[in-house]
This record gives sequence, C-alpha cells and structure tokens, in this order.
Amino acid sequence: MYTIKKSLLALAGMALGMVVIAQSNLPVKLQREPAKQRISVSIGGKPFTAFFFPDTLEKPVLYPIIAANGTTVTRGFPLDPKPGEPTDHPHHIGTWFNYENVNGLDFWNNSFAIPKEKKEHYGWIKTRGVPVIKDGKIGQLTYHADWTNQQNETLLKETTSFAFSGTADTRIIDRFTTLEAAMEVSFTDAKDGLLGLRLARELQIPAVEDKKFTDANGIVTIVKGKPDSISNGNYLTSEGKQGDAAWSTRGRWCKVYAKMGNDSVSITIIDHPKNPNYPTFWHARGYGLFAANPLGEKIFTNGKSSKNLTLKKGESVSFRYRIVVHNGKTSVSNERVNQLADDFAK
Repeated sequence: MYTIKKSLLALAGMALGMVVIAQSNLPVKLQREPAKQRISVSIGGKPFTAFFFPDTLEKPVLYPIIAANGTTVTRGFPLDPKPGEPTDHPHHIGTWFNYENVNGLDFWNNSFAIPKEKKEHYGWIKTRGVPVIKDGKIGQLTYHADWTNQQNETLLKETTSFAFSGTADTRIIDRFTTLEAAMEVSFTDAKDGLLGLRLARELQIPAVEDKKFTDANGIVTIVKGKPDSISNGNYLTSEGKQGDAAWSTRGRWCKVYAKMGNDSVSITIIDHPKNPNYPTFWHARGYGLFAANPLGEKIFTNGKSSKNLTLKKGESVSFRYRIVVHNGKTSVSNERVNQLADDFAK
C-alpha cells in the first residue's frame, strides 16, 4: 500500500525553500489529459512541461521542458524529432530518473531499440497512479510507480513529488523521490544514473569526432561528431570545472548554458545535502546528456573507490533535486545559483 504522507511533507518543505521567490511567482496550472496519459504543466499561461507516462515508454518522463521565453531546451527525438537533431540513445527523453544496475537489471538504457532477445536484462518503471495535482503559485504533482522486471515482479515502489514554479525569466522543478524496496535490492555502482536530462542541440558542446558508448549488456551506440554552427553549449560546475572537464567531478550544482535565439539559456541541476553521497558526481556529456549520479563512484574515480547501495525489504532511500531553467541577455549568475542552492538546502 502506497502512502503519500511523506511526499506531501516533502512538497511542503520544497515550498518553504521557495519563499524567497514566491512573491513574484506566476500561477501554475496542471491539466490531466487521460487519453494521452499526460498531465500538462503551464506557468503564467505558457506551456512549461508535461508529466508523460504512456504504456509505450519504459519509464515516466517530464517532456518537453520549455523556458519562460518559449524556447524548448530538451531534445525532441524520439517522441517529436526535429530536423538535424542527433538520434543516438533513444532512451534519453526529456528528464527522467532511473539507474543502470538494480539487482542486475538495466533500467536506464531500456527503450524500443533493445532487441527482443535482450529485453530480459532490462527493467521497466510503470506508473500506477497520480493521486495529487494542485494548482497555485507552486504547482504540485505526486505519482506512484513500480520498478519491475520483465515478469512484472516489483523490485522498488516509487513515490515522487514535483513542485513547479516560475517567474518572468525562470522555471523551477523540485523533485523528491522515495524508493522503497519490495524485496532486497542492490544498486551496484554503475555509470548511467540517476537523474538524467537530454539537451537540445544548441546546448551541446561542439564535437568533430565520433564517439562510441557501450551499455552494460553490450549494446553499442555511436554518437556522430560533426562541426556545426548550432551547438555552442558549455558546462560549469560549482567547483569551477568547465566543458568536458565537468564529467566525473563532484559539485553541489552544475550548469549548462548556450545562446538559443536572442537569449542566453541555461539549465542548472542542484544537488541536496541530504542525498546519498553528496555532493553528486556529474555524468555530463558534451553530446547532450546531462545527469547527476551519486552512485557511480567507481567509474568516476577510475576505480579508486566505489559506492554500492543495498536496501533490505521495506527499507527506503530518498533523493531530492532542483532543476532551474533560465533565459535572459546573460546566463544566470553563479551568485544567483548559489542562492537557489542554499534555499533548496533549507
């Protein structure tokens, strides 16, 4: 039996952490669209994102994500491909939360592209209900999901709450996720996790050479490199790491930013001090994958240390993240990001 008490308390905590900007917050409205298995989110009357959980996807996602100026900051492929977009890694959709190795099952890399004979090695996250949606200066949504194997046996019960807010130039998503073990569960140290986001082409770092990536089950993906005049992104962490050097480093936040149209647009992921293994490692790739993974210590430290998490049946673990989307003449300042991180930490 699921309970939403923790999630509602978490949302209340998120709201308190956002008091500093509440005075200028625009109204948030959530609209159920049962036929599409989607709940749309608008801020100030403008589309922002949608919680999307159709049976055709291997996990629920927020897709797309749109800045306050109307610029879409996530890749369209595979749900709504745009001309010239890269088509690698079809499991990268909007923003999502899952992991590469849970009791040996790969939840991260599962997609329609996995051959049928290999599907048994991949896990599914199946949304069971969305009991809470609430409009207001801070919009709220809570959902329940099961992390299952191909035989529909549940490994983890997930309860996630979102708090959505926005001002004239900023959009914020606060995510609080609790995973309760339905059996003994091990998160084995792995590269691909935990909170992921796939960026629009402009936010990619320009690359000339092709790059090859192989998942834990031997599936190879090639990311084509080609010079272009569109990609102009860059990463910056709270510790000053920039560009490709952000990958595998720790930090309380990481920002990606680029020129998109007439504005400088940025996305910042902020870690929370109560998260396991804080501050997180950044699985931030120049080709457009932007992820926070606190459980991938072994690969990020070249084997110097590792982080394996085990839950006995009935035990739980919680994760909290803040995603900030900003647009303006210049990128959001480090001082402002640090303020948002401090507020979130409270």
